[in-house]
Parts: sequence; C-alpha cells; structure tokens
Amino acid sequence: MTNGGFKKRTVRDVPLRGKTVLVRADYNVPLTEKGDIADDFRVVSSLPTLEYLIKQECKIVICSHLGRPDGKVDERFTLEPVAERLSKLLKTPVGFVAECVGDKVKQATKRLRGGEVLLLENLRYHAGEEANDADFAKLLAADSAAEYFVQDGFGVVHRAHASTSAITQCLPSVAGLLLEKEYVAIRTSMDHPKPPLVAVLGGAKISDKIAVIEKFVSIADTIVIGGAMANTFLKAKGKPVGKSVHEDGLGGVIDKIYAAAEKKVGEDNIDDFIVLPRDVAVATTMTGAARRMSVMVEDVADDELILDIGPESIARAVSIIEDAKTVVWNGTLGYAEAPQFSHGSARLALALASHPEVMSVIGGGDTADFVLKWDAESGGSFSHVSTGGGASLDLMASAPMPGIDALLDA
Repeated sequence: MTNGGFKKRTVRDVPLRGKTVLVRADYNVPLTEKGDIADDFRVVSSLPTLEYLIKQECKIVICSHLGRPDGKVDERFTLEPVAERLSKLLKTPVGFVAECVGDKVKQATKRLRGGEVLLLENLRYHAGEEANDADFAKLLAADSAAEYFVQDGFGVVHRAHASTSAITQCLPSVAGLLLEKEYVAIRTSMDHPKPPLVAVLGGAKISDKIAVIEKFVSIADTIVIGGAMANTFLKAKGKPVGKSVHEDGLGGVIDKIYAAAEKKVGEDNIDDFIVLPRDVAVATTMTGAARRMSVMVEDVADDELILDIGPESIARAVSIIEDAKTVVWNGTLGYAEAPQFSHGSARLALALASHPEVMSVIGGGDTADFVLKWDAESGGSFSHVSTGGGASLDLMASAPMPGIDALLDA
C-alpha cells in the first residue's frame, strides 16, 4: 500500500493482532527545571499508533530517548514522567521499567497481556544506541520478546542509531501512523505543492539549512527569510547588522544561492523571489526588559541587535502568505522566546491560522514549539505541525533517512 508517495509498509499492512511489538517513539520532550514535562506534543502525537495497536490487542513495548545523557545513567533524563503522562492520555495504565535491556525488561514483557503498554527507560543511557551497535539492537529485540518493530519516532529517523537502523536487521519493521503522516505531509508539500508555494525560513543558522534553501530555490514561488538567518544574508549584501547573531564565512554559499535564483527568475525579480527584511526590530540587549525599536535595515547601529523583522517587513510577509496556496515554515522570524520580539512570528502564525484553505506545514524544533504555545488549538490551526526538527529539514531536502529506508517496502 502506498500513500502520498510513502512506499513502506505500515502497521495496517502486517498481521499484528495479538503480537508483541516494539515501538520506537520520540519522547524527547522539553522538561521544566523541576523535571516535569513542559510540552507533551510529541507524546500526544504518538497516540494514534498506540491506540491502533491496543485495538489489535498487541503487547506494546515502547522505547525512546530523552536528552543527551551521553551513554550514562542520568536521572535528569529518566522517561518515568513520560510513562505517567502517557497513562493519563491513553486512559490506561502504562508500565515502566527502569532499564531498556536486561532481566527486568524480560520479566516485565513476560507479564504483559494483549492491549497492555510498557515504556522502557532512556535508550541513550547505553552508548550502543547512538553507536548503532548491532549487539545492543539484538538485546532490545530479544529482551522485549518483540515479533515486529514499529518505527514511529519521526524526530530520529534521519539518524542511524540502534533503535532506527540496526534494529531493523533483527525484526520485521514497519512504520507507525505518525511516521506515515509526517512523511506524506512534508513530501506532498515539496513534491506536489499547490502553487504558489511560499517557503518561510528563519532560525539561527544557514549552515544547517543550505540543502533546504537550495531545494526551495528550485521549487518555491517565493522565499521569505527572517530570524538570525536574515542577518547573515543582510551582512553578505553589505548591510550593517551591529552585534546581531550571524554566521561569517558564508558569502560563497549565499552567492551560489543568488546565482541559482537569478537563473530561475532573472536579475530584476530576485528581491521579490528571495524576500529579505527591509526594516527590523532592534534592542541593545537580549534581556526580558529590552525595549523593541524599529529601524530600516540601513540604520542598524553598531551596538544594536536585530531581534525581529519590522512592521513593514511583517506586512509584506503576511501579504505574500495570503496569496499562497502552500506554505512551508521552518524557523522563527525573530527572538520569539521574548514576547516583544515575537511579533513577526505571531503575525505569520495568525495569517496561516486565518487561512485554513492554505496548506501549512510547520517544521519541527523551535518553530513547532512557538506555534504550539501561540495556538489555542494546540497546533490544530495548521495543516501539519511536525514533531521532528532536523528530520523534517532532511526530509524536505531529500536527504537519506536511515530509519525510513530500512523499513519493509510496501
């Protein structure tokens, strides 16, 4: 079965009734200083797959990572709070084992009955996870007594780790419903967008997004650039950026981007195709008390930081969005953690939410965090909010996806 170009088998395509399944979820959730879950979007996003497996009376063993414990046990990154949250969301008890391989796991999986759910401790407490170690993957498969592996952790499928790559050598492996949904939404917006397609790119680094920018130069009708990424473009064009966050040494990369754009739209149209801010919001510090001031880009002072796009640039971005049929947004347009510098991102979110007929795909990471806090509908105001940051970028850029490539073909 293929769906929107997804050529891998999913949980619906194999006989799972009554089977023991090992599910790779992405529960790498943000935590408060007290260790509570600050945002459960990734946990909520995993529910359709788990509810499907519960209906199939599967014995469900879930594995995930959280944070960067560097191959050692670190209590700050325990998944126990996730088990508690998952239990409330599923309205069924979720067992927790303080290990992900070993005797405790074997004993707990033996006791599982059809329709019951068990969450294992953080995979990254073991160095074998990030090393894509075949022996660690074999232990995961054997100790969970799994008969199938379900990959549903979209946020990690761009990495070759034991629970994304090596595990598929141990068990027949299929996609979960979230993974399929992510793939279809992102690839459809790239391969078959309803024109005009507008790409909105922000965030801090161009270097992380070179492949995606190049891709959008070839397929988009307009590219709107904001955030600290715009500072790097403005500096390359000889504009003052004061003390703003930017990347040096990327002049050659930007020249290449502009050369490709010029070939596509002609020299006269280039500034309407790659849209940079004309005015910006600045301050002299990044503290919560910093006062927002708007200036034209030519007038940024040496002691100022560019922290958002200005009112004229916001109006221009909104009017471009309102004429679009497909919008892919990756990266906030300013220092959106501070309310006074979130105006550009908030107005963009409002423009998309006010036009439900526009196919809106929000890249993961900081952009998803921002729109989920902004949106009273918890992301429901947009066509698709991705759970994966780097994974969504790599999928947009058609980069290899080890965790998808290794699944059973449809």
